[in-house]
Amino acid sequence: MTEQTESQREGVWAHPYQLASGQTQQHQLGHTRVWITLLDLEWQVREEKLDIHSDPLHWQETLGHTVPSADIPVQRFVRMDDNGIVRFNPAMGSRPTVIRPFQPLTIPAGGRCLLYVGTSLWMKVCVGDGQTELTEIPLAVPSMTWLGRNTMEGELCYASSTFGRLALEAVPKRPWRAVTPVTIINRREQALLLERFSLPTPLLALYRNERGQLWTPGVTVECETDMNSASLNIEQSVPACAGQCQLVAPPREKLAKGRRLVRAFDRMFG
Repeated sequence: MTEQTESQREGVWAHPYQLASGQTQQHQLGHTRVWITLLDLEWQVREEKLDIHSDPLHWQETLGHTVPSADIPVQRFVRMDDNGIVRFNPAMGSRPTVIRPFQPLTIPAGGRCLLYVGTSLWMKVCVGDGQTELTEIPLAVPSMTWLGRNTMEGELCYASSTFGRLALEAVPKRPWRAVTPVTIINRREQALLLERFSLPTPLLALYRNERGQLWTPGVTVECETDMNSASLNIEQSVPACAGQCQLVAPPREKLAKGRRLVRAFDRMFG
């Protein structure tokens, strides 16, 4: 049995991995492969996007002494007082993410629906006990979309590669995605056709449950009666269906006041 086979295992978020000089740790999750190499005076980080048509289930981590081909670009970072410790911390997207239900949904006047949304993550490579960030890597190639009334009024967002689902069991559970429960309340006097909506991913913290799955707190969107605005509220904790969880990453941004945000209707639903 080779060293590579003996040292292969499941990767873990926010875990302090200890490397020795000359070792290279390889991670493969989703459509991304990452190599972290520790040398006497520097860290090296390499990444490669994989052309995989399936949706891999697992996060493979391998420790050895082999670096990949010179064709793969390398980022080099001068070492500080890091003791050879590296962590891989998850992060939500730095822009809002536009989500679509599996098929358009109509929410009657005065009605509500609960959707479960899976969004792709970024991997932050952090070293030392102080968790100094070297770089961050998107675990799926992010595609962009515009959400707004027209080309002049709106904002540039990420477009989710997965659909919002009414049943939690239908949401794929993957190590490189986080699940967010979204409740949409239609307080208008007419039905709301839900074709897409904007999820404020930079405002969401990440929690890990006992099965290693990542969740965010629930989000509630209320469509106001005046039809010009929608309010958004972020819960203080994850839902009970997530199980026992612990915080692994704070949100990228914080709301200026409280946990409620009011936005123009077309900035929320396009």
